[in-house]
Amino acid sequence: MPAQTREQFFAPGGGAATLGNVTKLKRLSYFAAVFLSAASPGFANELSGTWLRDTGEARVRFDSCGDAMCGTIIWLKPGIASKAKIGQRVFYDMKPAGANSWIGKAIGPDSGSVYSGKLSVQGSNLSTSGCIAGGLICRSMDWTRAP
Repeated sequence: MPAQTREQFFAPGGGAATLGNVTKLKRLSYFAAVFLSAASPGFANELSGTWLRDTGEARVRFDSCGDAMCGTIIWLKPGIASKAKIGQRVFYDMKPAGANSWIGKAIGPDSGSVYSGKLSVQGSNLSTSGCIAGGLICRSMDWTRAP
């Protein structure tokens, strides 16, 4: 089959060869879209689920919220002295920042301070850290994946 010129390819009714090229391009585009959409949630799946704080005082559930991940308190140990509330979102706008890591915002439930937050997952361990005041005041916590 002879090669088509640019004018023949883009001309209306360019023929069966043009239709075949367009069909191949569509198939390639669909494959790329499916591949990329399947690859993105992989990052989220590492973080998705319920995590228990190392002190045993709280559980946070991470789920997708729009194009990011958010963490909401779903359980608090009875009798702890805290302003934290079940249903309170404490991590939000967490977006992938590399393999098994995210950056976004975290809220200190007791103070209400908003931190620039970082999360990283290694197996069944989650490390969270956040800073305010340009990095002068920082805090970190460790979590394990809850069954």
